[in-house]
Amino acid sequence: MPLPWILVFFPWAGAVVLALLPPRFGVGRFVNIGVGAGSLGIALALLGHPHGEQGWTRVDALNLPLVVVAALVGLTTAVFSAATLDAERFDHLRVRAYHAAFQLFMGAQFLALLSDNLGVMWVAIEIATLASVLIVGIHGTPAAVEAAWKFFVLCGVGIALALFGTILLYLAAQPVVGSGDPGLSWAALRAVAARCDPGLLSLAFVFLLVGYGTKAGLVPLHSWLPDAEAEGPLPICAVLSGLLLNAALLAILRGATIVGANPAALPPGPFLIGFGLLSLLLAAASLWRRRDARRLFAWSSIEHVGLATLAFGIGGAVANLAGILHLLGHSLVKSAVFFAVGAAAQIKGSQKVADIGGLAASHPVLGWGLALGIAGLAGMPPFALFVSELQLVAAAAALSPWLIVPLGLGLVVAAAALIRALQLLCLGAPTRDNPVPGAFALPGGLLWATGPVWLHLALAALLAFAAPAAFVALLREGARILA
Repeated sequence: MPLPWILVFFPWAGAVVLALLPPRFGVGRFVNIGVGAGSLGIALALLGHPHGEQGWTRVDALNLPLVVVAALVGLTTAVFSAATLDAERFDHLRVRAYHAAFQLFMGAQFLALLSDNLGVMWVAIEIATLASVLIVGIHGTPAAVEAAWKFFVLCGVGIALALFGTILLYLAAQPVVGSGDPGLSWAALRAVAARCDPGLLSLAFVFLLVGYGTKAGLVPLHSWLPDAEAEGPLPICAVLSGLLLNAALLAILRGATIVGANPAALPPGPFLIGFGLLSLLLAAASLWRRRDARRLFAWSSIEHVGLATLAFGIGGAVANLAGILHLLGHSLVKSAVFFAVGAAAQIKGSQKVADIGGLAASHPVLGWGLALGIAGLAGMPPFALFVSELQLVAAAAALSPWLIVPLGLGLVVAAAALIRALQLLCLGAPTRDNPVPGAFALPGGLLWATGPVWLHLALAALLAFAAPAAFVALLREGARILA
């Protein structure tokens, strides 16, 4: 079996095992960690895999960094989950459903990132969505069920639009490549795009952008994201913001490179810039009025996916590199922040911002990890988002100077709101602890949650200023693929 398919089926096999495994002595959480570690090992092995398409999959410099980061976040989320699962108060059936759905999501995520066939990519993103809907609603409370239904309905509309866009791409290519798999292959479609009907290509991209943009959390079809991240189990926040959004945005970018190869079709750049700016500005304003910590950082996810989309819309070597780096840095820093916020919520017994004050004084390791993570999201050094935002501003100034005012406004307003959140959550007089029963019951306690926080922050700093030369070359090659 080809290595990309091994990476897909390994977590799916783990999902079957976890669904059948009796939840005695909490063994399921450690099997979940083992599956995550195995997936990371396979993802790292893919770095040495030959590039190019292989059947329905492809390995290239654009998806490889996203695959490796996805596997890392999957493993650290499994570790964090092991420490916080008891406090979720799941019965035995829900424990098995949670672990199985998590690994089902991970396998689908890998398939979405590695797909060369746009139809397979669509199926993979739909599987990932259904698995995450199950996790969001697994508590069964009215708020959780409402969030899961909103997630399902809005993303169901989005995936239907994306399917229609995929069909239109196939119809545009059919007169040139004929029927069958080549009509859905990204490589084949890009090679013949200049000879395809530009009207069909343009219409297809509009549907793909709106459809997958819903999954990516782009405004205006973004409202499922804050509810899903506020009401689902704590670990789901990391994989929704750090992984699902990346896969959906990659699907948009694959479509954009096809349409952009036809000079008579509508250029994708202005559409990406418009959606990116709208998402950035609305999220920046909304960050100022969030009282729930998980909702606040969900809006930060909308801001950062908007910034990445804006970078890809500007285009060019510098902006595309900034967009890729931004996606990677956001996955690492945002998941670290959600781990820290989740741990704080179980310590304080609340996820309200007002109830998690003074965390740096009461729990220094956790509190300072959260403070550094929020500073990273605000674009402060020494993290990857600082470098990517500098590159984005430089590219905008060089290629689209009119963007400097709205881009600068969005960055400043969002950064100020996040620094304010840092002060409220981490500094000042500590609030009273009110631990959730079962929180951090494993030996080692809080270290299971704080370890992933600091690991992600260290990697985000390494990515910014000390990344290996081979990895930097891989990122630059990924940026060239989008040119």
